[in-house]
Amino acid sequence: MRVATMTVAWLLAGCASAFSGDIADRVVVHKEKRVLQLYRGSEMLRQYSVALGGNPIGHKQREGDRRTPEGLYLLDWRNNKSGYHLSIHVSYPRPEDAAAAAASGVDPGGMIMIHGQPNYFFGWLAFLTQMYDWTDGCIAVTNAEMDEIWDMVPNNTPIEINP
Repeated sequence: MRVATMTVAWLLAGCASAFSGDIADRVVVHKEKRVLQLYRGSEMLRQYSVALGGNPIGHKQREGDRRTPEGLYLLDWRNNKSGYHLSIHVSYPRPEDAAAAAASGVDPGGMIMIHGQPNYFFGWLAFLTQMYDWTDGCIAVTNAEMDEIWDMVPNNTPIEINP
């Protein structure tokens, strides 16, 4: 019993040390640099390399264009049972995105997320998948990075996605 108690305490201590307790109040993505940054005030807490949509240049215009949107959004809800290792939703489309798509007679798309690797990869191909833009418009990181982002970024955190 004592060994089991010590093992649980050791595991909990390891988990506690993995999360520093830092909470971000803003997320910034620089598409051209392929980086995602977590900020609290003016202090950058973390920076991660990202993979974007397969057609990353320019603002998302419609469903299926494989572009990652640009502008100011919110990270408004999360899914721990997604087809990828955790996912946090970007509030695309904004009303102006929907209006622009409607004026062009197209569906603006949606379900833009920050997420980890596809569940069927078990994360072991992240070293390869993070080397190119492969998503349908989402922002992808490794599973370990997604665990940190999940813990550090509460719902309704602003996200700024820059070209």
